[in-house]
Amino acid sequence: MNHSAFETFRWLNESRVRFEPDRIILHAPEKTDFFCPHGTESEEGTLPESLLNAPFYYTEVTGDFVMRVKVEHAFTSLYDSASIMVMQDLDVWAKACFELTDFGTHAVVSVVTNSVSDDANGCDIEGNSVWLQAARTGPSFAFHYSTDGIHFFMMRYFTLPAQETVKVGLLPQCPTGSGGDRFYSNFSLEHRTLKNIRAGK
Repeated sequence: MNHSAFETFRWLNESRVRFEPDRIILHAPEKTDFFCPHGTESEEGTLPESLLNAPFYYTEVTGDFVMRVKVEHAFTSLYDSASIMVMQDLDVWAKACFELTDFGTHAVVSVVTNSVSDDANGCDIEGNSVWLQAARTGPSFAFHYSTDGIHFFMMRYFTLPAQETVKVGLLPQCPTGSGGDRFYSNFSLEHRTLKNIRAGK
């Protein structure tokens, strides 16, 4: 993949990055995630821990934008994901994930955080790859997904108490496992305003 698309990118929680002709590979170290739980305990199952240590490979974007990328990984351990994120700071951020859920599915999942995180499973996806999109129009943000890179569908429509300039980028995660590579391809980041932010176009 063309290095020039990532010339302005930097790390929060640095990890390994490898560029190949058609993709960028980011390593998710073991026990890494972004999640700020409510403090609720569960008698059964596994709730996400309080972690802000996943590697975030990002650039800063001012104003409206559309970021789009195809993600893929091996779905080895619970909550493994190849994700994208929009961040104001460590208390205010949102991420769209392609995740191995605690229901045994590969699903698009979204989390919006303002001091504490919510957690919303979206559609289950067949296979190990999907397209993710993040977009901003003024105070509004949206996440979308696609199985073909052409037709995108809304995962989440939300707002954040964010300034005009935010951090936007790629987020490999491995909350419960021993780490692994996450594959990102067909990346684009455009400074443009969607005509219909819910429809993603």
